Formats: sequence, C-alpha cells, structure tokens
Amino acid sequence: MNTSISRMSAGAHCAHCAPRAVLVGLALCGALAAQLVQAQEAPATATATTAEASARARWQSELSAFAQADREHPPAADGVVFVGSSTIRFWTHLAADFPAQPVILNRGFGGSTMADCSLLARELVVRYKPRQVVVYAGDNDLAEGQSPLQVMTSLARFMAAVRAELPGARFSFISVKPSPSRATLLPKMRETNDIVAAYLRTQANSEYIDTFTPMLGADGQPRVELFRADMLHMNDAGYRIWQSVVAPYLLPP
Repeated sequence: MNTSISRMSAGAHCAHCAPRAVLVGLALCGALAAQLVQAQEAPATATATTAEASARARWQSELSAFAQADREHPPAADGVVFVGSSTIRFWTHLAADFPAQPVILNRGFGGSTMADCSLLARELVVRYKPRQVVVYAGDNDLAEGQSPLQVMTSLARFMAAVRAELPGARFSFISVKPSPSRATLLPKMRETNDIVAAYLRTQANSEYIDTFTPMLGADGQPRVELFRADMLHMNDAGYRIWQSVVAPYLLPP
C-alpha cells in the first residue's frame, strides 16, 4: 500500500495535474491509507454480512428482474457490464450506442449508491465474468450525506469484491455528473471526482472517465439543456455526450 500511496503522491504533483489534485493526493495519505487497506483486504465480518443481506432485501425486486432476464437471454461471458444508479438504468440504448461490443449488459438500478454496488458486486458483476466493468454511482451517496472519501472507499470495496474472483477485469469509473437539481453538491461532486481519479491512478487496469467537465457551461454551472425536466436525470443530448466520451475507453472485443 505504501508503494501505491507513493505513486499517487508523485502523480498528484505532476505538471499536468490541477492544484486541487495535489491536495487530493496528500489527503489520501495517513489515515486514508488505513481505510483503503481495510476496504480492500479486510475479511468478511458479521456486520458486512448483515449489510449485504439488507441490500439484497432492499433491492430484491431489481435483482429478481435481472435474474429473470438472464434466464430468458443468458448473456455470454467476457462482455462489458455497465452498473450503477438510475443514470445507467435509463441508458436504455447502451447496446446501440456501442455496436462494436458484442456483449453489453445494463445492470443499473435506480436510487442505488456506490455502497449498494459494493455490497451486491457478485450479483451485479461477478456472475457475468466480464472483461470490463463500467460503473456510475456516487451522487446518490452524496445526496444521502456520505462524504467524498466514503464514496471512494465504497468504490475500493466494490473493486476488491470483483477482483477477488475476476482479477483481470478492467474498471472504468464515470465521474459523478453535475445535475442542476443538486447544484448545492457541486463542491462535493468535484472533490469526489478528484479523489476517485487520484485513487484510480494507483490501481492497475483501471481508469477515471471525465464526463463532468463537458457537462458544464462556460460559467462553470451545469448545462440544463442536457437534463430532463427533473433536472436530475439526463436527456438524449446528455447521453450523446456520454457516448462520445465513454466510447474510447471500452476495450476492443
């Protein structure tokens, strides 16, 4: 772990990184290093088991729907799994947006958090044996009062749970999007994105995908024309931006 922290700190001070990223890199030292070790290496505990059972109960309807879909159309292994909250669930034309990928699975479930994804990693990802996992989650965590560091720790747990059985899987994290309805959370969104990007630079076969920046206007505020009337979920224009940004990061079949 010390080697990873050293690499991250060095990367945070490179000429191409923003000053905020320098602070982020420093913030990941010390106590945070201990949190990451616990997230990645701690054995299952009674508390963790209880949390997993609670998450399965909460999302039983969605998990059952995924299982039914798998029975009706068994997905092939070695594909790309998109997982996360309603922003993924509403991306209903995923397969059409990435036609070069023979296997694209949408495992988004509305209202979910990064913490939920980490607890349900086996059901949502591991069972499909994908070569790549694209995850979008975190803004619901922030809306529920979680800190940016807690979001990143949940991501670390999610990655560890998947790689325990699929060590070669590639991870791509799509940045927390700047929804106008959650404009008061913009500072925390930026901090979350910076911290996650810094963390992923320490991890092999993983990457941060910045969709946050192109969704901001010249004034630094969210572009409202990219969102539905609720100002939380994206419209087709928003998804077109995501498609163009995400496409280069998908591994070739």
